[in-house]
Amino acid sequence: MEKVAIFVDVQNIYYTTRQRYQKHFNYSAFWQQATSGKQVVTAIAYATDRGDSKQQGFQQILKNIGFTVKLKPYIQRRDGTSKGDWDVGITLDVMDYAAQADRIILLSGDGDFELLLQKVRNDFGTASDVYGIHSLTAPALIQAADNFIAIAGALLL
Repeated sequence: MEKVAIFVDVQNIYYTTRQRYQKHFNYSAFWQQATSGKQVVTAIAYATDRGDSKQQGFQQILKNIGFTVKLKPYIQRRDGTSKGDWDVGITLDVMDYAAQADRIILLSGDGDFELLLQKVRNDFGTASDVYGIHSLTAPALIQAADNFIAIAGALLL
């Protein structure tokens, strides 16, 4: 049975599905599709914590599906910009689990992960699948993945 490790850039998936389709990502449908016939080594969803009840309900849904939810405080800067980036945390966790998994499943369109996928393939022989919105996913990330799965249809709510 293939071993998979799943890593979700929640903010990226939320904003890209909203921008492209004005819909939400269907995490339950994704889970069924991505894990069918596979052994899940880990499944981590990375999100920002604003402390509101709606967000906490969503986080509980993710936990009920099977994800570990990692939260980072949402930081609003004085100039109006915000920060809640998980790129380094995702990278560290992927490196920690790459040797234990046959396949990394990354949900993000962020091109910064291109080098990460190349490294886990070269160093550990670990394959990768990337789920993202095709028009909003960095071409370099699509090229770096063994498989790119476009978020559309049944993966949307």
